[in-house]
Amino acid sequence: MSFQNQQSSREDADDSVSPTQPRLGRGKIEIKRIENTTNRQVTFCKRRNGLLKKAYELSVLCEAEVALIVFSSRGRLYEYSNNNSVKSTIERYKKAHSDSPNTASVAETNIQMYQQESRKLRQQINTIQKANRNILGESLGNLNPKDLKNLEKKLEKSISNVRAKKNELLYSEIEFMQKKEAYLHNNNQYLRAKISENARAQQQMNSISGTGGGGGGSGYDHQVIPSGGGQQFDSRNFFEVNNALQSSTSYSSRPDHIPLQLV
Repeated sequence: MSFQNQQSSREDADDSVSPTQPRLGRGKIEIKRIENTTNRQVTFCKRRNGLLKKAYELSVLCEAEVALIVFSSRGRLYEYSNNNSVKSTIERYKKAHSDSPNTASVAETNIQMYQQESRKLRQQINTIQKANRNILGESLGNLNPKDLKNLEKKLEKSISNVRAKKNELLYSEIEFMQKKEAYLHNNNQYLRAKISENARAQQQMNSISGTGGGGGGSGYDHQVIPSGGGQQFDSRNFFEVNNALQSSTSYSSRPDHIPLQLV
């Protein structure tokens, strides 16, 4: 479009030049409205015919569907279409425009949205960092008494929440330890009962073994008598020692020898 505008400006400038002036070749000419009405009308007619011709050539050479609509400065309509219907081409244009949106505009919209979102996120990050510093007791110089009061309330609420959580954990730990204590107590009672049962069974076995074959049928029960020194006295040992003394020792008839007597 810029090339066509430059070309049209050059031709308009050439038409506006007086016939008496020599043509010195084409150069860069400023694109602006032709002030002379006659020259402007002549330029319009020439450019319009050339544009229609270009549209026809493009449709024939490239098998393209071309529709051209031109309104003059006086409001007159000039149109061209290679399929003999400008309206059908316009409908096709509307459908294509609605089906395929402009990718450039979509990309620009996305970029703007991302920029706005990044700005919001940066603001939120700055706000959170400032709040954290205030909670730690830093950067308090810019706060007014109302803000300091609100900060104090937040800290008190946070402390109460921390204490509540701490008490909850302590109660849970105490409950667990109480359950563990009850479990260990029950195990202790069970072990004590087993020890007592084993002791009774051992005593019964000892008594049965003492009455059945101990002492060679002498009629004496096997008795374990505790001594004063903390040691146990076995009656079987006593009788065995006594019998050995009676069988192996010969007593003299001397008066100073007193025979042993059992008490």
